[in-house]
Amino acid sequence: MDITTLLTNQDLEIILKLFTALILGMSLGIERAIAGKPAGMRTYGLVTMGSALFVIIGILASGGYGSVLGVFTDSSARITAAIIQGIGFIGAGLIFFKDAKVSGVTTAAGIWVAAGIGIAIGYGFYALAVFTTIFALFVFTAIWYFENKLKLLAHLSDDEQE
Repeated sequence: MDITTLLTNQDLEIILKLFTALILGMSLGIERAIAGKPAGMRTYGLVTMGSALFVIIGILASGGYGSVLGVFTDSSARITAAIIQGIGFIGAGLIFFKDAKVSGVTTAAGIWVAAGIGIAIGYGFYALAVFTTIFALFVFTAIWYFENKLKLLAHLSDDEQE
């Protein structure tokens, strides 16, 4: 018996959604891992895939897939809200205050965005998820570089004034 005979088109779509969520989340996590942050590929991949999974379960439990507009029901809206709240707890655990400095805020915000990417994939909004991933990677890399250059310039100008 061939595996394709055991899986329906809907099953294949769900597998594609979960795999896409995992890949997009892990791509965000690669940058965080390279930067030495506490949440890396596994965390981001699991958050994104888990968010997509909960949306998919909500859709299936409320009657299944129809048109894209018919997918968003009261129960799926509640599941989406619960995902966002739950991710807030994970994000709060990533934020630390030590020696008058706050750290982990960008990683926490990234986890929150990763959940949004997973939610978008769960609802089938692939382009939204891909572009959000690209934008988040831009913030993690290019904006980080720009921000550090600004800090360096600010410190140089402070030294010149003394």
